[in-house]
Amino acid sequence: MGFKARAKANQPKVEEQQKKKDAKTGKETCGVNSCDGWADSTLGGRSLSVTDAEDMWGKAVVVRKNRVRVCKSCYRTWKKNNKQEDHY
Repeated sequence: MGFKARAKANQPKVEEQQKKKDAKTGKETCGVNSCDGWADSTLGGRSLSVTDAEDMWGKAVVVRKNRVRVCKSCYRTWKKNNKQEDHY
C-alpha cells in the first residue's frame, strides 16, 4: 500500500467532516438586534464603535464596553456602505 492509499484510508468520512463544520457555534451573539449571527472573532466577528453602528442600524444595537460586536455578514454590509471610492 502506497502513501496516497494510506492517507485516503485514514481520512474521516465526508459525513463526519460535515458534522464538524455544522457544530461551530459561538459564545457572543451579534449586537444588531435583527441578526441571529455569531460575533466571535474565531467565526469572523468584529467590533464597531457605537457611533458607527448607530449610523448604520439606528438604536437597535447592543453595546458592550463602548463597542458593538457584529457578525461577519453585518460587518461586510457596514463595510460596503461606508466604502469611499476616492480613498486611494
